[in-house]
Amino acid sequence: MRTRLLAALLCVAVPGAVSAQTADDLKNDHKTPGDVLVYGMGYNAQRYSTLTQINKRNASRLAPKWAYSMNDQHGTEAFPVVKDGVIYVTSHNMTAAVDALSGRQLWRTTHEYPPEALRTVCCGIVNRGVAIYEGKLVRQLIDNHTIALDAKTGKEVWRTKSPGDVTTANGYAMTSTPLIANGVAVVGVAGAEFGHRGFIEGYDVNTGKHLWRHWNVPAQGEKGSETWQGSTFVTGGGSSWVTGSYDPDLDLVFWGTGNPSPWNPRTRKGDAHWTNSVVAIKPKTGERVWFYQAMPEDPFDYDGVQQPVIATLPVAGKQTKVVMQANRNGFFYVLDAATGKLIAANPFGKVNYADGVDLKTGRPRYNDVYRKALAGEKVEVWPSVSGVTNWQSMAFSPRTGLAYVNTLHVGMTYEALEAPKEPYKPGQPSGSGTVRRTTVTEDPNVRGYLIAFEPLTGKFRWKVAQQVPSYASTMVTAADIVFSGTMQGAFEARDANTGKLLYSFQTPSGIVGQPVTFELKGKQYVTIPSGIGGVYSMRSGDPGLVNVPQGSTLWTFGLQ
Repeated sequence: MRTRLLAALLCVAVPGAVSAQTADDLKNDHKTPGDVLVYGMGYNAQRYSTLTQINKRNASRLAPKWAYSMNDQHGTEAFPVVKDGVIYVTSHNMTAAVDALSGRQLWRTTHEYPPEALRTVCCGIVNRGVAIYEGKLVRQLIDNHTIALDAKTGKEVWRTKSPGDVTTANGYAMTSTPLIANGVAVVGVAGAEFGHRGFIEGYDVNTGKHLWRHWNVPAQGEKGSETWQGSTFVTGGGSSWVTGSYDPDLDLVFWGTGNPSPWNPRTRKGDAHWTNSVVAIKPKTGERVWFYQAMPEDPFDYDGVQQPVIATLPVAGKQTKVVMQANRNGFFYVLDAATGKLIAANPFGKVNYADGVDLKTGRPRYNDVYRKALAGEKVEVWPSVSGVTNWQSMAFSPRTGLAYVNTLHVGMTYEALEAPKEPYKPGQPSGSGTVRRTTVTEDPNVRGYLIAFEPLTGKFRWKVAQQVPSYASTMVTAADIVFSGTMQGAFEARDANTGKLLYSFQTPSGIVGQPVTFELKGKQYVTIPSGIGGVYSMRSGDPGLVNVPQGSTLWTFGLQ
């Protein structure tokens, strides 16, 4: 009797006492409502929870339970990880463990950078979270290090710098969350706006040993190099700054890659493989199995890094495993997960540079707007450089069959300048300044929508207009509730079937982070960071953001 009682006591989750997170734990993350272990709430990245305690009848009774100060002015895009009653959250320069019931800090580790490291970060000094595996928290640092911390104490276990000339001086910066797949920490890199050659790479999760690197831009003479003119591959772009997804059965990691560099298309010719693509990679080796390029020869910086979502959909009468991506270029793609074959591509916002996507070739049907842009003429282009959606991740509900996406409704005037005589060099700004752009709107009071969208048909189930576009990710539950936040600071719960607002709470700053939900001691909670930041808030001039203060906090909500 005493032995059984002692064993039971030892199994009770105590904040700060972290049990092992095995490969099976990560694989089953989407089935375990008490923990949130994988970026995207499961390897499939659906951001879907089976929890139903918070429902349409009682969502109006939500209330904040606690808030934790993250002491950061740069913006909070982090994905909170939850394990055994502890929430792990990051900013660009700290990692913290917080008691999930009280908000009490359990430990906090500060990460210091040389001054020059932060001066060369393009589009927001942020970090998007940690990966957890076998008692270790693995994260990236802006100065291109991947590190592991002990989840119980926050002490550093290993640290590895990305090898070679991967430095902030050459335009590289690391801001995303690692993905633990088949024992490998797969990571990406930001910084195409400083003319680097982007990549995805893998590290041994136990030792930090660098295992492989997949260059998203082929070198001269390699397969795919024929899609680059001359030596333009040297500053090729192809960032990978948002985390991918993983299918354990196929043993494939799906990762989105960014725009070619520089933005100005008059300095380079060709499709520019493997930029603006979804690539499928073997996590043990980095071998590329397939790729699908959404935007060949991209002149508009339609960075295709959005997290791919894995689901099973009825395709031609057959249940088919697919990869879906709500792409910045304005098309929603559905691909066969095993082969990369294009199944569907539908616009989910205003697009005027192409008349659709050819399902046979997979290529956009570019029109005169696109052709004039490549020729250097001044044109009005939809969407703007910010895209129909940006880096924020969508949610998908297998119950409703709908994708829930925060979108933008903003266009731009665009003019590609004459190509300079001197070639661009790594580390040199190669984004704005190589083209001229100004913002265009149809209605200054509607710059975005939260949408519910049918992936295969392209039909909108509903749309909610937003004065300021939201850069928060969405999350949906089996109770048919969508959780998200606005850049003006409102944490919201909406009916997933109609878009009706069920609950709203004003947080101190704008929300550009990622909500998660979990169950602890029989009660459901929702956690979301607040703290405005990112390139839109810094550079858009959106009048709706004038009175939104900075400052990052982590909020947890539950029923009263």
